[in-house]
Amino acid sequence: MCGRFGLIASPEEVEEAFDITAVDPFPPRYNIAPSQPILMIVSASELTGGGEGRNALLVRWGLIPAWVKDPKDFSLLFNARSETAAEKPAFRGSMRHFRTLVPASGFFEWRRTGEKGGAEPFWIRPRQGGLIAFAGLMSPWLGADGTEIDTGTILTTSSSGVISHIHERSPVVILPEDYERWLDCRGHEPRDVADLLKAPPADFFEAFPVAKAVSNARNLGADLIEPIGPALERAPDENGPGQMDLF
Repeated sequence: MCGRFGLIASPEEVEEAFDITAVDPFPPRYNIAPSQPILMIVSASELTGGGEGRNALLVRWGLIPAWVKDPKDFSLLFNARSETAAEKPAFRGSMRHFRTLVPASGFFEWRRTGEKGGAEPFWIRPRQGGLIAFAGLMSPWLGADGTEIDTGTILTTSSSGVISHIHERSPVVILPEDYERWLDCRGHEPRDVADLLKAPPADFFEAFPVAKAVSNARNLGADLIEPIGPALERAPDENGPGQMDLF
């Protein structure tokens, strides 16, 4: 799953990575949590019915389907299983019409410990550094009182590599060469992009243990992504027993 992530790149870096312009200034964000605004990249044509290029939007993290009457009575859908999103009533409209990219520098995941209710957090980032793009879905929601909210979710898939030894699910990552196909909802139906909904290569991410302060969404500092121990490493033989440890 993906319940916390960070975006610590500059607006200029986001503009360059996603070939967009006029991203509003924003500070580094080290602990983005559900219900908060997140940046999403969309195809301009999907928003206006025409036009070219891409746009950046601030979207509430927690998708509200258009048919929901009162969000207070509806679960916070901050993740969606990619394997079933095209069929689920809450997500199938967005899979067809509002696919997005979610810029990120990395994300947090918790590994259960032997202690009751215990879990240790890890900061997971691309080994090569830089920005990544999670596969996202957007759903514009209109309330009975005229309130309009753009809402969204992040798609997940089965984990690979180091992440599989922390949690069984992880965000779907869309690679730069696939941005256009994923965003083009007019030219590509969900079945045409199903092949993109998979885990990245096993060596794509690295994971470092971090302080438990990240578990509190009110903590926002850069110290949240500082390692408190060595990286979690894969076993040398990926096809072997697959044991991993901190060493």
